[in-house]
Amino acid sequence: MNPLNRRTARTAAAALATTAVLLPLAACGTAEGNTTGDKKPVVIRIPDPKNSGVLALGKKDGSLDKALARVGARVEWTGSSGPFAPAAQALNADQLDIATGSITSGVTALTQKPGFKLFSAITPDGAGEGILVRKDSGINTVKDLAGRKVAVNEGGTGEYLLLKALARHGVPADKVERVYLRPDQTASVYKTGQVDAWASWAAYSVAELGSGDSRFVADGAAVGSDNYSFHAVRTGFAEQHPKVVKALYDYLRTGSVTQKAAPEKYVNVFTDRGPTAVTGAAKELQLRILREGGTVEQIGADDIKRFESVARFYLEQKVLRKPVDVKPHILDVEALG
Repeated sequence: MNPLNRRTARTAAAALATTAVLLPLAACGTAEGNTTGDKKPVVIRIPDPKNSGVLALGKKDGSLDKALARVGARVEWTGSSGPFAPAAQALNADQLDIATGSITSGVTALTQKPGFKLFSAITPDGAGEGILVRKDSGINTVKDLAGRKVAVNEGGTGEYLLLKALARHGVPADKVERVYLRPDQTASVYKTGQVDAWASWAAYSVAELGSGDSRFVADGAAVGSDNYSFHAVRTGFAEQHPKVVKALYDYLRTGSVTQKAAPEKYVNVFTDRGPTAVTGAAKELQLRILREGGTVEQIGADDIKRFESVARFYLEQKVLRKPVDVKPHILDVEALG
């Protein structure tokens, strides 16, 4: 064979060998890209938001789905929003990934080996929470609650508001009978006069105040409430999917700012009829509360101090049996990415 032909043959063989090596690598790269593209989205389980708020509108208009899709996630609505105590149990049992609550119920849950962290803060709702009394009850001041029955949710907002009001007005706590009831079971008991008052928050108080039959003997502002709201995330989920948590926080924060500025579209999101809708005076009150309310923010040092003040107050009032160190259970959401 001509030497030139031999060199040509060797060059061709080398090229084929190189191609043989490169093709599997290219195939692997393509397969990996497809795998990434076909990868199932991360599922984030959130309680159904019912008929109002940022999450409700996000569910309806698809904006929440779009925000989560950018970080490879999708929402799964699980159960429905409500008091934090059962939600905390669901977080601890890996049945839920996100929940909302108040710091009063939060510090109670933190005494029980929590499997969650707090990643947002919303300032106390001074206008929407308070101690409800019927207009014909004869109860005109907090001191008039002495010798009466007051419905509260144990270890949560209701019990905190009542105890804060009594402490501020010098009424011994044992002079008022606390009737422990689930918030969603209290309205009928209150309306039929089986209790004299009901310490509650906007999710339940708005309907009563809007009916015209009830008023606050003291609202959150009057009792000096430090009852912040928060969002909590299951610890394991935050560790595995920090970018998803950050994306959700950003969505909630932006939405809360818009809601405060223009609350109308965040009320009666799915329906303006039925038990989940607010109408008339109740709707106007709900809109005012949203306009005056806080926005979702990162939890800062000052917020933690106020959380700790709630924990100390509960300890003093013997609602808690042991101190709670809140700080280890705070998630620095801005550090997530």
